Amino acid sequence: MDYESERTRSLGCWDAPNILTGSIDAWTTISLTPDFEPADEFCSSLIDVGFGKDCAGKVRNFWTKSIKRDYHGDGGRKRARMAAINLRERDGLLGRLRDVACPVLWLHGTSDAVYSVANAEEEIQLFANAPEANLKTIHGGQHFLSFSHPDEVSSAVINFVAKWNK
Repeated sequence: MDYESERTRSLGCWDAPNILTGSIDAWTTISLTPDFEPADEFCSSLIDVGFGKDCAGKVRNFWTKSIKRDYHGDGGRKRARMAAINLRERDGLLGRLRDVACPVLWLHGTSDAVYSVANAEEEIQLFANAPEANLKTIHGGQHFLSFSHPDEVSSAVINFVAKWNK
């Protein structure tokens, strides 16, 4: 829920400024770039944090091709740059969490490369006015948890909705 702050990095969360600034700087130009496509290293870094470094080759190939296709050319470079800036500089939600007055279920993978379990354990406590705020960790789950563990996510959501559907 926090932005990529020093506090979150000290808890083992990803270092967005360090990971993204080089690409942002390289993509900052007023020159036309009709042949632009994101580098394999950039694609791999996105895939690694979302799906895990050990994701299947078929998944990695699909997303590498998709990223390169979707961010091709000058327009693609500009979109990729804006997306990277938004990830690097987004604001946090911490100041708004005390206003949440509905039940909260936070599903978090233990192998999430972006946000650590330690961070989730601290931040779930900030839902002070929620009638219930539960953190459920899923062993081996990645940042894209519904991809890495769809059955566990579906089951947890169905049970949560059933409990609170009144």
